[in-house]
Amino acid sequence: MSKTGMGWNIDTIVSELRLLRNKALESRQREGRPPKMPSRKALLGVLENISAALFPNRLAPGELSDESVDYFVGHTLDAALRSLYEQLRRECRFKSEQQGLFGIDCSQQAAAINREFAAQLPAIRVLLDSDLLAAYEGDPAATGLDEVLVCYPGMTAIIYHRIAHALYQLGSPLVARMIAEISHSATGIDIHPGAAIGPSFFIDHGTGVVIGETAVIGQHVRLYQAVTLGAKRFPKDENGALVKGNARHPIVEDDVVIYAGATILGRITIGKGSSIGGNVWLTHSVAPGSVITQSQAKNETTVGNTASPHHDLSIGADNPPV
Repeated sequence: MSKTGMGWNIDTIVSELRLLRNKALESRQREGRPPKMPSRKALLGVLENISAALFPNRLAPGELSDESVDYFVGHTLDAALRSLYEQLRRECRFKSEQQGLFGIDCSQQAAAINREFAAQLPAIRVLLDSDLLAAYEGDPAATGLDEVLVCYPGMTAIIYHRIAHALYQLGSPLVARMIAEISHSATGIDIHPGAAIGPSFFIDHGTGVVIGETAVIGQHVRLYQAVTLGAKRFPKDENGALVKGNARHPIVEDDVVIYAGATILGRITIGKGSSIGGNVWLTHSVAPGSVITQSQAKNETTVGNTASPHHDLSIGADNPPV
């Protein structure tokens, strides 16, 4: 068999791909060897190891004795943080090259972020314990906390999000975004790492949930599948480029329930204790204690209009669609 395979002309294809690759690098003024980006495969391993270190008795790959748990946690965390450090260093080098900045000590920067992130892990575990309890108390089908931890995609998504959000806040948005996309692929739940989510958060079923970058979610909030907390419009600057980073996603206050298929858009506020019915399309704020139905939402067309509380839901609060 020839070097080019069974008539596939591999050498010519490789040559053409090399020319296209070099042309793309040249167009981005990145001739030569570009810096490596963080590795998605490596970050998946980091997530699995950190999750196992946070919940060793349930997410470790094997059984652990009482005497070996601390050793396992220490060994697993060390491996995870060593790998995470390398991904953080890669992000720093990549961003520095993109911005034309030189002389930045990426090793020192990555180490500092890694140390601060590691120090936050006990607080992350406390948040996750509140999320576990919220899921168990919010779903009559849940038989126990252990089942929620190992079976519920919403729990996996919030574990990964709390890790990603910490890194995002510490100044590693690329690594954080890659973690969010790993979570999205694994669970069907798309949470931007910039979204601020309070304790006791529960996503039931989960598939198709989207939570945008600047969303703010209070405590004891419950979402069902296919809920979107998105942006209503995308403002542009004088050159026609999208404005980045402005607050454009909803604020959801404490004790809110949002049922399946609801779409909530723009920098609006869902008041404390409100219930948003299934398939509602909402682009204005609602007062605390509101109960919004599809028919009511259609009639409330004025942006910024505050809905009256205590209307009946089309779908009973105790019987959400599944």
